[in-house]
Amino acid sequence: MRTEPEGRGPVRYGPPLPEPGLPVLPGLCAVLAGAAGRAHAEPPGGGHALLDAASGHWARRGLWTARDQVVAAPGAAPLLLALTAALGGGDVLLPRPCSAWWAPQVRLLGRSVYHVPTPAECGGVPDPYALLETVRRIRAEGGTPRLLVLSVADDPTATVPPPEVLHEAVEAAADEGLHVVSDETWRDTLHRPHDTLLIGPAEMAPDRVTVLFDLSGAFLPPGWPAAVARFPSGDRGAALRDRTLDVLTALGASVTAPVAAVAAYALGEPDEVTERLVRANRLHARMAAAARRAVLAAGALALPPRAGRHLYADLAPLRPALAAHGVGDAQDLENFLAARLAMPAPGGHRFGDDPAALRVRLSTWPLLGSTRQERLACLDAADALELPYVQRALRTLASAFDELRDSP
Repeated sequence: MRTEPEGRGPVRYGPPLPEPGLPVLPGLCAVLAGAAGRAHAEPPGGGHALLDAASGHWARRGLWTARDQVVAAPGAAPLLLALTAALGGGDVLLPRPCSAWWAPQVRLLGRSVYHVPTPAECGGVPDPYALLETVRRIRAEGGTPRLLVLSVADDPTATVPPPEVLHEAVEAAADEGLHVVSDETWRDTLHRPHDTLLIGPAEMAPDRVTVLFDLSGAFLPPGWPAAVARFPSGDRGAALRDRTLDVLTALGASVTAPVAAVAAYALGEPDEVTERLVRANRLHARMAAAARRAVLAAGALALPPRAGRHLYADLAPLRPALAAHGVGDAQDLENFLAARLAMPAPGGHRFGDDPAALRVRLSTWPLLGSTRQERLACLDAADALELPYVQRALRTLASAFDELRDSP
């Protein structure tokens, strides 16, 4: 949060998730259109077809799930809001940085948010020692730490925490009695799936972990909001699911019937969906790697992106050059780069990072061209980096950073 002396006030909203930047699959459009004539509403929490499809999705990833462990909602934000409310009072811990939409849901309920530093090698999870220290400090100040939200494939850093780091964080949270929400929105967007070992927290502490999954990460366009949550088995998990469902019902937060139909179809992972996902992941991986090369060539820093459609750059080494352009904090940096790149460049302050730090999330979808034909051509190209419009976009990106590197 910003403070008033800085003259900007608090950060009240965050940027949307990085978009896929690709035309919607015809099969998905056909299913949505075919369900548009349904007059009945989906029941709160989702109908059987959607819940069964979600259960099958998790089962194929080694996480057996019964229908009565699942709840669906029109997007991950209302689902996290309902889940946080269902847990009752208490403080919430988030890694720093974290997804931009997490903290607003918590603060909407009047809960306190505590950001915990992440390990040097990744984002998405808190450093376990820093987590324990933060929990002890909250309790010493009279607070009640209740919930930890983390991510196994992270927005904004595009990193995947090593299994041992994730395990230590989950173990520390469980030892302190915290419930864990694992946001796995980007789990299916790994850049090198055969070389990346991803183990979810629900496999480590099944009684204390709820898995949250927004379909806009990998399966649906962001304009068709749908998300699902998997609750722990047993009485405690069932009670938490029931309370979450109560909140969603009170909010009227139900997935629309056409979106529920297409979500169930996508979660069934037919060939056209899985083939597109593999190709899209490969394409965004190449774009993210190329963007990172441009960032590093200018002398800035960025961890290797391993998932998603973005990367997180730290421009601290370029602070003197940026200061000459009037850039002194993350909001200034966001304004500066957005104007020069003509693409979204949300500053790290929107992700709970230090507002004084010069960090920014860069998305890869603007590099794919400006028309449907250009973006489809990126998918079909043997090497999309050789396409003229992709090269132009990368040159624009590189020149903006080179200007800073070359500044006296």
